[in-house]
Amino acid sequence: MPRAHDDAICIRQWEWSETSQTVSLFTREHGLVRALAKGSRRPKAPFSGGLEVLTFGQAGLVIRPNTELAILGEWDLRETFPGLRASLEQHYAGLYMAELVQHVLTHHDPHPALFSALLESLRSVGEPSSVRASLLWFQWAALSETGYRPDVSVPGDQAASPDGTLGFCPALGVVQPVEQARRAGVHVWPVRSETLGLLSRLNGELAEVGGLAAPTIIDRAARLLAAYLRWVIGREPRTLQLVFGPDLPV
Repeated sequence: MPRAHDDAICIRQWEWSETSQTVSLFTREHGLVRALAKGSRRPKAPFSGGLEVLTFGQAGLVIRPNTELAILGEWDLRETFPGLRASLEQHYAGLYMAELVQHVLTHHDPHPALFSALLESLRSVGEPSSVRASLLWFQWAALSETGYRPDVSVPGDQAASPDGTLGFCPALGVVQPVEQARRAGVHVWPVRSETLGLLSRLNGELAEVGGLAAPTIIDRAARLLAAYLRWVIGREPRTLQLVFGPDLPV
């Protein structure tokens, strides 16, 4: 069968045998692909630089129509994101973003824009001062690409509570007044208007995020999206508390 070559980020791996391993690759043109890397652990294997989680390279794949398990015949390592190994915070952030991809996408469903967002975010997380901004921007990209981006606009007739909070309804993905929602029996999460204001301005480049708001507001917005993604996914990602701790907005 013909071999397809595609840019790929390794987001998970499993041991298959003493000489082979199974990997989950997020590829630019083929989406999520689970593949068997035969002989990848042999000294003379055609896998330059090794095949590790959170590395970027070009994959040579044989994608078979009758099975989800492709064959990885080549791996040309391009980038290892050394900044991700500079601290636990940066490493956990990279693992969390990789895990999100596995939760929000199905296999063989291409999302080139989300692939580019992950690649850019992994590079940005290498800078300690950019970790929270990168997490915020990538989570927003994941929600946007999968059709779950919330409507964070505040209608003119919706006033914030005296303490400056509004309500975010995860079931509808919209903003509602806290007291009105509670009277109607609608579950909402308290959220500050400045947090919503930041989210409404997240349509630009990652490099711009750090200048949109103070670090505390960026952190609150990242935590809100983490909680919302947990709700959308229907489970808690294993790496979530490693990144955000136990105290999310809800």
